[in-house]
Amino acid sequence: MGQDQTKQQIEKGLQLYQSNQTEKALQVWMKVLEKSSDLVGRFRVLGCLVTAHSEMGRYKEMLKFAVVQIDTARELEDADFLLESYLNLARSNEKLCEFHKTISYCKTCLGLPGTRAAAQLGGQVSLSMGNAFLGLSLFQKALESFEKALRYAHNNDDTMLECRVCCSLGSFYAQVKESMKIALQHGDRPLQALCLLCFADIHRSRGDLETAFPRYDSAMSIMTEIGNRLGQVQVLLGVAKCWVARKALDKALDAIERAQDLAEEVGNKLSQLKLHCLSEGICRSKGLQRELRAHVVRFHECVEETELYCGLCGESIGEKNSRLQALPCSHIFHLRCLQNNGTRSCPNCRRSSMKPGFV
Repeated sequence: MGQDQTKQQIEKGLQLYQSNQTEKALQVWMKVLEKSSDLVGRFRVLGCLVTAHSEMGRYKEMLKFAVVQIDTARELEDADFLLESYLNLARSNEKLCEFHKTISYCKTCLGLPGTRAAAQLGGQVSLSMGNAFLGLSLFQKALESFEKALRYAHNNDDTMLECRVCCSLGSFYAQVKESMKIALQHGDRPLQALCLLCFADIHRSRGDLETAFPRYDSAMSIMTEIGNRLGQVQVLLGVAKCWVARKALDKALDAIERAQDLAEEVGNKLSQLKLHCLSEGICRSKGLQRELRAHVVRFHECVEETELYCGLCGESIGEKNSRLQALPCSHIFHLRCLQNNGTRSCPNCRRSSMKPGFV
């Protein structure tokens, strides 16, 4: 079966599928898969089979075709096809509740070189990752992923993705509420504080600041009571973002200053990075050049202290939207640098092993 005939048969299957003749559509697509020698056509028909089996709830079949699609994408040696197939693999495992595998495949998607499909599929990758984190009850990570997916939906005017994210957020809200109920019944104050913080972040992300503020206040009260200083930093960061949304920049800076003191006491560099980054934006808006420079300097100091820079090119990680690769030794590099360097082993570890006295 040639390329043109393959396209015609794929289109015929789509027409049957759209007219609810699902089994006939599957038969057409399976014949294409058996007879076509066109790799691109085979890739496309495998995508149709993955989608159809997903919508029918046949998740094991969905996974089977997703695995075959990965092999086809590798034969094609095309990053766009690889991204799409890894996303289908992530979705298949998500449906089968293999959440750790889902997260791993989503991270693989995010680690691929920049592609034409990345802007279109990035939101769906974030959504799938959020659903997996939610399946593992990792609420904060789930919320962060859902917020990323929602930004993709808004930036690309993707109403279908926005609808799917909102459905996931509804499930997220219900699970957090149930966790809060259990925490109250068992007097688990740390869990109560975490749930309240998640509730507040949800309301803030939805623009409901009137509801977010009292939730942050309640979370802060418990965090202070139990002595969770890192939790207090997270609360104050959320409060500062609320004030920024209200254009009350002085109040935002007050909350950031309190959070910075706590973050430095605890020594949490990630929180300090977030706070300095938020402060930069505020100082730039207010034209506070001296303060802006101080935050920029401190931000880069934190980057140095956390070794958030590529071991090959020396550039800071995170300043640009770059793909990263973590090697088994846990050293992190820009993916492009590893590819350009043509190495699969860690340059840092290799240099260390060559130092005099290394055993």
